[in-house]
Amino acid sequence: MNFREYQVKIIKNAVSVLNRYQFVYLSMQVRTGKTLTAMGVAQKLKIKRMLFVTKKKAISSIELDYTKLNPKYELVVINYESLHKIEGKFDFIVLDEAHSMGAYPKPSKRTKMVKDIISKNKPYVVLMSGTPSPESFSQLYHQVYGCPHNPFNVFTNFYSFARVYVDVMPVKIGSLTHNDYSHGKESILHALQPYMISYTQKEAGFKVETIEQIKKVKMSDLTYDIIKKLKKDKVFEGREEVILADTGVKLMSKIHQLCSGTIIFESNKAQVLDHTKANYIASEFKNKKVGIFYKFTAEYKALKDIYGDKLTNDIQEFKESDKSIALQIVSGREGISLKEAECLIYYNIDFSALSYWQSRDRMTTKDTKTNKVYWIFAEGGIEDRIYKAVSKKKDYTLRHFKKDLLSL
Repeated sequence: MNFREYQVKIIKNAVSVLNRYQFVYLSMQVRTGKTLTAMGVAQKLKIKRMLFVTKKKAISSIELDYTKLNPKYELVVINYESLHKIEGKFDFIVLDEAHSMGAYPKPSKRTKMVKDIISKNKPYVVLMSGTPSPESFSQLYHQVYGCPHNPFNVFTNFYSFARVYVDVMPVKIGSLTHNDYSHGKESILHALQPYMISYTQKEAGFKVETIEQIKKVKMSDLTYDIIKKLKKDKVFEGREEVILADTGVKLMSKIHQLCSGTIIFESNKAQVLDHTKANYIASEFKNKKVGIFYKFTAEYKALKDIYGDKLTNDIQEFKESDKSIALQIVSGREGISLKEAECLIYYNIDFSALSYWQSRDRMTTKDTKTNKVYWIFAEGGIEDRIYKAVSKKKDYTLRHFKKDLLSL
């Protein structure tokens, strides 16, 4: 299998960085071939056994790339949630979607586990992400935390690191004050520059135009009645179930659910109340092979109720059949390709800006000229407010919701 010219250059540079520091960060945008590039680096270094850590849905495509390349080393692919099952020694570790280890101020469970594995194996480490710091430069600290030669290893923890690299802001919530560590300085990025190799879709020759359209549908009278009641009384009591929205966060979440026709009751039972969106999608995109992103689990049930066997949530089945696919936004936004889809449809929208920017690129390939993306919003709903925030790379928060509530 032949590498593209730019991949050959990146492989050469990465080998040089690894020989010097034992870790490298491949900040390569979606669809530029991060996986094969990392495997090519391992091939050059003549390693014996690779551990590739990724998202569960990406495992099959990584194994396929390995088969195509057919290198001499052994490959073990696993998702982050299964790291505790790892056995044996590895001389090369790839940490895919490394930004998922970026929690702060305290390290996440997966970050601690990765650090422990690196400590035991002392391998070459390749971190990979198209968006290394999607919300804050502060997210970079724990991503490289497990690498012994990282530029921040002089600090004992994030808090000591923050004294130098973060503009810490005190924030008052009610009667309590806590520190906001999200204002990481750009000097974090400068410190990581010798370890980082960046590459964009534009540099790779991608010329993709993303065309987005918002389609608004009128939901059922029941949906609007429940939303009105919740806004007024903060509670809706049915014959068997209760919807409670007694805090700002709960009210935001319940309205978000209802605008797509589902609800999670106080009993934690989820139910489809309104099939309007699912019916609209099935009718508007009839006889098309599409990729659908949903937010809440009950939304998938609503789609299955209408689509039946013509819809799957299995990536392999989608690729090998004429079925459409529906994926949860957060789990489907990374590590997979939906290039077989004629268009992407959003049944609902996530509060995260990262979900917006990553998921809409799932159809992109070097040969793609146009990505068609459709957003299905409820008339008078909350979704277009969320869209305005995330499309400007801002997460939609309770502060936004409280401001928008007056006009909903």
